[in-house]
Amino acid sequence: MSSRRRRHARSPLDDDDLLSEILLRLPPQPSSLPRASLVCKRWHGLVSDPGFFRRFRLRHRRDPPLLGFFDRYGAPFRPALEAPNRVPPERFSLQHHEDEMHSFSHGCRHGLVPISLLKRRQVLVWDPVTGDQHRIPFPAPFDTAKAMVNAAVLRDAGDVQHFQVVLAVAGTDAEHHTRALACMYSSKTGLWGDLVSTPIPYQANGYRIPTLVYTDDAVLDGCSLYWKLVGNLIGILEFDLKKQSLAVIQVPVDILEGNSLQVMRAEGGGLSLLFVSNSDYTARLWKRKTNRHGVASWELARSIDLGKLLSLESEEKRPLMILGYAEQNNAVFLWTVISVLMIQLESLKFKKLFERMTFSHYHPFESVYGAGACITGGHDRAELMLN
Repeated sequence: MSSRRRRHARSPLDDDDLLSEILLRLPPQPSSLPRASLVCKRWHGLVSDPGFFRRFRLRHRRDPPLLGFFDRYGAPFRPALEAPNRVPPERFSLQHHEDEMHSFSHGCRHGLVPISLLKRRQVLVWDPVTGDQHRIPFPAPFDTAKAMVNAAVLRDAGDVQHFQVVLAVAGTDAEHHTRALACMYSSKTGLWGDLVSTPIPYQANGYRIPTLVYTDDAVLDGCSLYWKLVGNLIGILEFDLKKQSLAVIQVPVDILEGNSLQVMRAEGGGLSLLFVSNSDYTARLWKRKTNRHGVASWELARSIDLGKLLSLESEEKRPLMILGYAEQNNAVFLWTVISVLMIQLESLKFKKLFERMTFSHYHPFESVYGAGACITGGHDRAELMLN
């Protein structure tokens, strides 16, 4: 009797809810869910459920893999992972309408890509994993702005459905004063918020170019977005998401030593600036610190000898340019004339991604992708498994 009772005892894994919780803890690599779906029909049914995939994306939102790169100027997606996790380039292919070809992408965050449709004066928010697209008309005065409008997208913590878009631009007002403008859109309300602005001070640095919000991707740290300012003021534009306010952070002229500059997150939180110099092939990382009196200053946190670290050949040393920054993987991407390299800034491990003779700008795409097992029904899964 006791042996018969043991024979019919249910295993904890017979509970679908418990098994789903275990499967949610699989690594967020593209091959994880396709492999799990091959175990049996029951497992396939669980990981193929759209609700499960939403939970899987949400759980791994803070540690997504770097799937690859989108080129700002519309070149095909470039995978960054090796088989079996390599995502086929055609899987993330955006089909534009004919009058949307004149476009400009602004970076990726939380699995979304914002793209300015310049002819239509709209911003397109695209989810490459699900294929969802949202077209949002620019608010005034961005719909008539002559300067390049920058954009950033993000989701609230715990939300995989709604998103926010922030537009930022610098221009001259009626009194010929240079000001930065910003406005935030919420997909939850379908409305743009109030227009906010702040003056941009003049800095005598020898440049006659008016200050602009540079085309680099925005960096998200805490509750603020940061863009690089260039022109007759080299600095940082901060947009506080909670207060919906703007502020200009000036960068001391004496630390502006380098040919390429990247705003980024600091280790342990806060804001950093990475300068790459072609004169000595050194990367210098400056961190912004605030003392107990609320006074902020910049301190040199780290110097990296890139020539020694990367063992660069002579033809690779000039010029060194920063192409992009992956904020969740804390990695920077350098162009060396003949190739693109990725450096993980905490470990200083580096990897040659691909050869590239011409300069471009890359948007690192950090996201959770489950292939056909949970999105399209098998084609992508088969290709991943064959890889």
